[in-house]
Amino acid sequence: MSDTQQSDDPVEVFPESEEMDLRPGADPCYKCSTCDTNCPVAAVDDDFPGPKFQGPEQWRLKRKGDASVDESVMKCSNCMRCDDACPAGVPLSQMHNTARGEYVAEEMSRLSAAYWRNRILANYGTLARFGSKVPRLTNAVMGNALVQAVNERFLGITAEREFPEFATETFRGWWSDRGGAQIRSEDRRVAYFHGDYANYNTPEVARALVELFEHYGYEIRVPEQRCSGTPMFANGMLDDARRAARFNVETFAELVEEGYDVVCSCTSCSMALRQEYPELFDFEETDRVAANTWEALEYLRIHEDLAGDLRGSSVEGELEGAFAYHAPCHARNQGLDGLAVELLGGMEGVDVADVGDSCSGISGTYGWKEEHYDTSMAIGEEMFEHMRGVPGETGMTECPTCAMQMEHGTGYEIRHPLEVVAAAITGSTGSA
Repeated sequence: MSDTQQSDDPVEVFPESEEMDLRPGADPCYKCSTCDTNCPVAAVDDDFPGPKFQGPEQWRLKRKGDASVDESVMKCSNCMRCDDACPAGVPLSQMHNTARGEYVAEEMSRLSAAYWRNRILANYGTLARFGSKVPRLTNAVMGNALVQAVNERFLGITAEREFPEFATETFRGWWSDRGGAQIRSEDRRVAYFHGDYANYNTPEVARALVELFEHYGYEIRVPEQRCSGTPMFANGMLDDARRAARFNVETFAELVEEGYDVVCSCTSCSMALRQEYPELFDFEETDRVAANTWEALEYLRIHEDLAGDLRGSSVEGELEGAFAYHAPCHARNQGLDGLAVELLGGMEGVDVADVGDSCSGISGTYGWKEEHYDTSMAIGEEMFEHMRGVPGETGMTECPTCAMQMEHGTGYEIRHPLEVVAAAITGSTGSA
């Protein structure tokens, strides 16, 4: 399947004939406000009505046909903590995604700076493909204070954050140069969904995954792929998300059929494939891909004696010491919040402290928007405080944008758990 192949199928948001199928489970939501009390945005922004209004209450209004989606839905950060908090299993984030999609499609002006800003942020991979071709020049331009000021003035992208640097060699470039898979196996096969950020910005994370899985004898496939769609969902760009999801499902379904399991190094990517795709789309094989998708360390914990192999192991050099670990909200939503601490807890020379269940506040592209920057930092303050309260000055998380926020708020260097685990098991640091 070509990397440039696209589907032109339009997205239908709130389709009349499928509305109840698309949004099941709203009726159990009546008096409970658990989602609102667990919403990080509502906790710091008194003007935000909360996930209950954005989901079930707007859904009921839409069924009556006498209301438009309220613009406050764009204040939702898509952290999805409301899903995890809801005792009735109401699909709140699914409702928020479809509501944002309708708001963008029907209420948001295509001439507004906010619309084009959101489209740019939602399609980071498209811009990164070009920027990574001349990484040093791109890094110099995007790091220029004048460029940052122009971006804030005319696009609404905050100038308070440093633009993430592109690596001098992408992961896919490294993968191609080494000749692809180094191991062939009939029964140990994984297809790696690396996502845009590990490819263009942190290839050391992707290389660590490859070295770790090859240590256990896995044949690895790295197929053509598109963004998981998470930033597109968060920005209401459901037409873009649908095209990306269709391409990914079709690509990875073929590999699942051949006996490959799908592994991800980003918890937002694994969540998109496992939860958001089946909730929002009905492509053939969507459920099958979802059922065979795993976060990388989760997969190895289940299929290999990873915890036993790590027990008593150690690392030296830059990966040795104390880490302040933050569990991303999208990891919590998959029940993976204690995984890294559990696995690394038995290692020698490594001290991993969980800094609590607070949200980092950046929520992908949310904290990059000028109007949300202060809210993002207010949400993250609890995490920053907890990080400063534990030993060491190095953070750890599986989410690349949480890593941005952690570094931005504390100045700490941030590492991915895969880097530490790979160093302990293989002796490698994932460096080129």
